[in-house]
Amino acid sequence: MTIEVAPEVADALAGGGPVVALESTIISHGLPRPDNLVVARRVEAAVRSAGAVPATVAIVGGAVRIGLDEHAMDTVANADDVAKVSVRDLATVVARRGHGAATVAATSHLAHRAGIRVFATGGLGGVHRGAATSFDESADLVTLGRTGITVVCAGVKSILDVGATLERLETLGVAVVGMGTDAFPGFYLRDTGFPVGTRVDSPEEVAAIMAARRALGTDDAALVVANPLPVADEMDRARHDALLAGGLAAADAAGVRGKDVTPFLLQWFHRESEGDSLRANVTIILRNADLAARIAVAALA
Repeated sequence: MTIEVAPEVADALAGGGPVVALESTIISHGLPRPDNLVVARRVEAAVRSAGAVPATVAIVGGAVRIGLDEHAMDTVANADDVAKVSVRDLATVVARRGHGAATVAATSHLAHRAGIRVFATGGLGGVHRGAATSFDESADLVTLGRTGITVVCAGVKSILDVGATLERLETLGVAVVGMGTDAFPGFYLRDTGFPVGTRVDSPEEVAAIMAARRALGTDDAALVVANPLPVADEMDRARHDALLAGGLAAADAAGVRGKDVTPFLLQWFHRESEGDSLRANVTIILRNADLAARIAVAALA
């Protein structure tokens, strides 16, 4: 298998510099064109502005890329044959020399193998509504349960069963802390109604927890840093709930299942909210990229 680490990323890792991994499904499946490419570049710029090196992870032409050049980024953003790739799909896409956008699970796995300790994303996957009968659960959870990486996110996507997801994270040994909050956020919403076990208020506190986890040997599972939207940027809850109900009904009517549910619902939100959810989504990933970079810098102090 070919793994290509971009020279800038390789130099930073070799020199012990701060690096932040970034997923690519938000580029290929999470945001509409041409906004996706513009936002991807803004996210990398946010990491740089906070003092770290961005490493967007994807598969291009069968090669795993840790850090994308302009051609690779454009391919992920605009090619019509970019698969959504979780850990189980990596070998198949590589062997067939295809293009793949890395999910939270795949990005965590590949970034950890490359020696990257901090990862920024939008929202985690989790346990889907109705999973008691469908057994529909994101591979993100299992991967985070066996991968020692710090993930900065806006909680889990509000379209999921948040309570069940938090229970699964606890069972899998994934630690969860809230950045400046006692409430677990749900992507577009600041507060899902569920608490976080631990509150932190600075990147330095997260870095101290990371160091203690390494010293104690408890860093074989992920540390999730839940970073909520500011009050002014979250969606109106009543509107959010109405959009979610409509999206779930539309997905069911269209026979959308499994890993296709999340992109379907995100597109539904983007379209039906007349851009409000897209603006929130962009704010989420930019804020998380900035925070992840500051954590990566603090972890080296």
